[in-house]
Amino acid sequence: MKVFQHVSDIGDLKVAMQEAFDIKQDRFKYQTLGKNKTALLIFFNNSLRTRLSTQKAAMNLGMNVIVLDVNQGAWKLETERGVVMDGDKSEHLLEAIPVMGSYCDIIGVRSFARFENRQDDYEEKILNQFIKYSGRPVFFMESATVHPLQAFADLITIEEYWKKRSEETNTNGKKPKVVLSWAPHPKALPQAVPNSFAEWMNAADVDFVVTHPEGYELDPQFVGNARVEYDQMKAFEGADFIYAKNWSCPGVTRPEDYGKVLLKDMSWTVDTRHMAVTNNAFFMHCLPVRRNMIVSDDVIESPTSIVIPEAANREISAQVVLKRMLEAL
Repeated sequence: MKVFQHVSDIGDLKVAMQEAFDIKQDRFKYQTLGKNKTALLIFFNNSLRTRLSTQKAAMNLGMNVIVLDVNQGAWKLETERGVVMDGDKSEHLLEAIPVMGSYCDIIGVRSFARFENRQDDYEEKILNQFIKYSGRPVFFMESATVHPLQAFADLITIEEYWKKRSEETNTNGKKPKVVLSWAPHPKALPQAVPNSFAEWMNAADVDFVVTHPEGYELDPQFVGNARVEYDQMKAFEGADFIYAKNWSCPGVTRPEDYGKVLLKDMSWTVDTRHMAVTNNAFFMHCLPVRRNMIVSDDVIESPTSIVIPEAANREISAQVVLKRMLEAL
């Protein structure tokens, strides 16, 4: 695997899931695979789970790890060609990228949407420059449009908890109903997490529903054949998993609204009233989460909240990806 961006990059999803559960049973089984290999993790934006989980996954495989915070530990980087560099940016990404590549074997990059231009964000200009010029395998640690490590961990979590519940209730063979729900937030957030979650759920064996207010339609390339429901309570009926997440306007029907916060309707906050119509659903969120905006205290603290195990599985998803990239070197 040379690039990890979409669910299609992982190959056979069932095989990848089995590999994830095998690694979870023995995280150090392949600890010599990364001996004398270096992973470079580049952060253009803040991180907690992605940074820690990916570092831990690389160390489980015996790798050396270099972490670079571009906005704190490096020169300010220009990303556009044709710019006269007479401002505060001292180095161009086109020189920096091959230099970075010369110091490592695998590169992970995190770079959020800028919300300046929808086309630029959805073309993934920064990440694609790393793919083109680094000479190294590149995995996305969240980009303008996708967060595949999170979505992979989400699917691992769903499989894990659905198996437990199916065994307890003797309902093996039934597909879980998974609902991705928009929720209010005070700031404009990217569509990367919901995009990838939708993409991975469409590839999995689940009954998948997306619910959001009008104007928040995700890009068709990610929402795929998922059922879209504008009535949140209707979408929640009988659900087995609720994944709450805010995203700003994707600008699908109105590009001029791209990245905008169109409304902060607090009736979309996931609370006990919402969860009461589900099938005792598990609650999920990628974290960090704004309590009593995205989700109420009662719900996130309930026995069916699995946000912490979900976050822990980020180590597993990252380790599968790094293992496969090491095997392809």
